[in-house]
Amino acid sequence: MSRVVLVTGASQGIGAAIAARFVELGDVVVTLSRRPVAPAGVAEALAVDVADSAAVTAAVKGLVERHGPIAVAVVNAGITRDGLALRMTDAQWREVLSTDLDGAFYTARAVLAPMVRARHGSIIFVGSVSPFLGVPGQANYAAAKAGLVGLARSLARELASRSITVNVIAPGLIETEMTRDVAADGPVGSAAIPLGHSGQPADVAAAAAFLASDGARYITGAVLPVDGGLALGL
Repeated sequence: MSRVVLVTGASQGIGAAIAARFVELGDVVVTLSRRPVAPAGVAEALAVDVADSAAVTAAVKGLVERHGPIAVAVVNAGITRDGLALRMTDAQWREVLSTDLDGAFYTARAVLAPMVRARHGSIIFVGSVSPFLGVPGQANYAAAKAGLVGLARSLARELASRSITVNVIAPGLIETEMTRDVAADGPVGSAAIPLGHSGQPADVAAAAAFLASDGARYITGAVLPVDGGLALGL
């Protein structure tokens, strides 16, 4: 039986690949992104800024009314505003934390009630290896993505009795628009990756599909690296 799957940040890159993967699995996929763009086969794509708590809550409520309870939520929406900490502005810091961490919490909170009532569900946060490696110029991004681990593990404890799993995927260097200018010889560049090359959005999508499957029903509170060995298991 098909599930209702919510994917945020699905207009391009990793989010689009994740949405497309769940469409391939026969699920009813709905998306929230700043642009109402999504892969073919998505049931509904809404333009929502996940940093807006009220907008996220209202959007998810409407999706549930139209499509049914959300069984899987892949919380992927994120941005970068890189800069050395010495010169990082308040705006650079706040914008990244608002989208990447606050927005993740707002999305997870919005899907919890129907999952708790159903006593079943999966929440998957898309994090990063950045907080585990320490990447110059990404204090804001690393802080936000590190926060996802604490958020996921707290939720995993809270929700385990309702058979809801909560996990984090930590991608390394994945070929997307966001990583287009990453230097090959940098701390997260291809030269630092044991497998010797960057990954593809489909690699992250496969991990998300696994964590949402019955095969992962006994996995919760975990951080799954998809990084070609870059962080060597975190």
